[in-house]
Amino acid sequence: MLTPRYKAPDLKVETLGRGRFDLANEVPQRFTLICFYRGLHCPICANYLKELERHTPALAERGVTTIAISSDNEERARSMAEKVGASALRFGYGLSLAKAREWGLYISASRGKTSIGIEEPALFSEPGVFLIRPDQTIYYLAVQSMPFVRPNFGEMVQALDFVINNDYPARGEYTGVV
Repeated sequence: MLTPRYKAPDLKVETLGRGRFDLANEVPQRFTLICFYRGLHCPICANYLKELERHTPALAERGVTTIAISSDNEERARSMAEKVGASALRFGYGLSLAKAREWGLYISASRGKTSIGIEEPALFSEPGVFLIRPDQTIYYLAVQSMPFVRPNFGEMVQALDFVINNDYPARGEYTGVV
């Protein structure tokens, strides 16, 4: 189980036109926001990533870099980036399912074509959102077993103002006996 204030797993993926993303080399002022999404087949992901694209400039103003990552191949990732109208948001692709599981993401099996007529991959990861500090420790994480009811990026921008102004610590860090 991943725990706030502890080091995040390594993460390296290719991106669309922005070189290789390597979490170890990421140097945000405050955080890297990693949004793992299900893939091109997911219409909910497309809408969610449109919201992240819309909030990426506000996040950048707060010292937060952003990336959306899936296990899709380059072609499917490019199609999703186009669907989202991505210009500020980086898109990573080719996440291995073993790495997805290392990040605590749930894995689902294909059920064929989705409501938008796109075939699901045989296996794919479910969503997760992480805020990672420059020292690669986890500040915030939300991992889901379903595509529904995800963290709200508008609320996250507001929460970051509070976090920054109050030097609010990562919570959920206790791993001792209960």
